[in-house]
Amino acid sequence: MKKKEDFRIMKKVGILTGGGDCPGLNPVIRAAVKYAVKEGYQAVGIKNGWKGLVENDTMELGLKAISGILPKGGTILGTSRTNPYKKENDIKKVRENFKAMGLEALIAIGGEDTLGVANKLSKEGFNVVGAPKTIDNDLSCTDVTFGFDTAINIVTDAIDRLHTTAESHHRVMVVEVMGRHAGWIALESGIAGGADVILIPEVPVDLDEVCSAIRKRHSGGKNFSIVVVAEGAQFKEGTMVTQEEKLDAFGHVRLGGIGQRIGDEIEKRTGNETRVTVLGHLQRGGTPTAFDRVLGTRFGIKAMELVLKKDYGKMASLAGNKIIAVPLEAAVSELKTVDMDLYNIVKILFG
Repeated sequence: MKKKEDFRIMKKVGILTGGGDCPGLNPVIRAAVKYAVKEGYQAVGIKNGWKGLVENDTMELGLKAISGILPKGGTILGTSRTNPYKKENDIKKVRENFKAMGLEALIAIGGEDTLGVANKLSKEGFNVVGAPKTIDNDLSCTDVTFGFDTAINIVTDAIDRLHTTAESHHRVMVVEVMGRHAGWIALESGIAGGADVILIPEVPVDLDEVCSAIRKRHSGGKNFSIVVVAEGAQFKEGTMVTQEEKLDAFGHVRLGGIGQRIGDEIEKRTGNETRVTVLGHLQRGGTPTAFDRVLGTRFGIKAMELVLKKDYGKMASLAGNKIIAVPLEAAVSELKTVDMDLYNIVKILFG
């Protein structure tokens, strides 16, 4: 007897990764896809962030596509800094393609900009959930974002390596790290790496104070110093150091150069030979740490769970050791800046 054909249409869940890449994105994708397939969903990969929804650019996300991606950095879906709300026609295409793809829901994985778009779409009635990604660790409503642990481990390793050459040559080493408005990377890697001066966006840079701290170390018998500075740190005048004034789709300038400015001033004012290292995109690359693999996996599972429960407009979040759901709107309402109690440790250790 001939079997009846199954004409049931599988439910579809879209997955996209937007903004800056980071280690841990692939573990999120992998976990969400595995859970989706287990529950009878078809996972659709939206390529290159929101740009993929504008251009209807997708890829199949079956079990074969996610095989072996757990330890890989970056994202198999690609990414971009596309802001579909920048152009009226782009957001119109996003709305149309969301429906044309037959998506029951969309999992958006990203930071404040990517999830800001997700929040706006959610408010328009589209079924969207989020997973928090950024090496800067500056998203509200989650204790930690995946990608951050890997980044601070990379920076800490770099500081450890710079210690030996700084001591050998009796130099001051300035290390410029990422961190536009929040100094989490500079602070935690600086503490872990035993930096002597840590400069963050939350506290205006006082060059007199910086040079005084270095002179004090050297007069006390230390012949080298390590200075860690976040790219978004500002001088007392309130100005950021930028590579160019051109804005991206989300209104951000390209930062960079403050490490060199500070290095030049230190050498001029103290007479100590100074070298500058800009770690740049090294902080985003490579294999995710075990912590980020586990956290990304937990976020991916939670995001898909929100889809299954139809609990839209929410973001997976780490609270203590629990993974919970928080409103997207609250998560993107303001940036999470450095905990000043943690910053005060620096004053005790290095003051």
